[in-house]
Amino acid sequence: AGCPHRGLFYNLNRLKVFVSGDIGCYTLGFLPPLSAMDACVCMGASIGMAHGMDKALGQEGLGKVVAVIGDSTFLHTGINSLINSVYNKGCSTVIILDNRITGMTGQQPNPASGTTIGYDPAPTIDIPELCRAIGVKHVRTVNPHELEATYQVLQEEIERPEVSVVIARFPCVLTVDEKKRRKYPFHTVVDNCTGCTMCLRLGCPAINWQPLTPEQAKAMGKKEKQKGYALINEDMCIGCGQCLSLCKFDAISKGEERA
Repeated sequence: AGCPHRGLFYNLNRLKVFVSGDIGCYTLGFLPPLSAMDACVCMGASIGMAHGMDKALGQEGLGKVVAVIGDSTFLHTGINSLINSVYNKGCSTVIILDNRITGMTGQQPNPASGTTIGYDPAPTIDIPELCRAIGVKHVRTVNPHELEATYQVLQEEIERPEVSVVIARFPCVLTVDEKKRRKYPFHTVVDNCTGCTMCLRLGCPAINWQPLTPEQAKAMGKKEKQKGYALINEDMCIGCGQCLSLCKFDAISKGEERA
């Protein structure tokens, strides 16, 4: 629960673009209900594949292709492909998933984390400035937990007729600092839940579906046709707020502080 990539892939699903994927924990974005990755070949290939689609589709591909790549993968073997896309006048949008860690292979730091693998201080690569040095004119940073703001930025950058970069930045829940952070989990106001399933579309493991029979729904004061309601597991929730931004029925509320 609380994975920042979840909000990004939720928005890519909304935008209905072709998503060129890469190797990392975020590859799970291809699974339902997010279903927001269309191709994945090997580490560092996402940007090059997106650029190839750019060139093959021409004007028809404008606003239809994005590449997603993690921060550590980008630094490992994605930079050269971004250089190639800029040099050869591509128009795809590159989304760098900056969760401040190498999430898939052990949560070790990377050159943008500010520490070595032994957690000694180290120079920190500034990813936005690196992208600008390569020649990307439009580089924007978003908090992927802020769903609507992220959606607006993605929509604007995807429509640009040149290479742009969106950096989706928020620490992985497995980083040392995030583990120490005080948590304010959300809880379900069951009486207000209409069973619309909007929050379930995030695929968050902390949100469970509780099915109802017509008799049970009626006994709870709900419409008999309501099939169930969402229930947040407060022991798993870290309070990222993604579900809260989707609920239009005041059925989600912030709970008490948890260490």
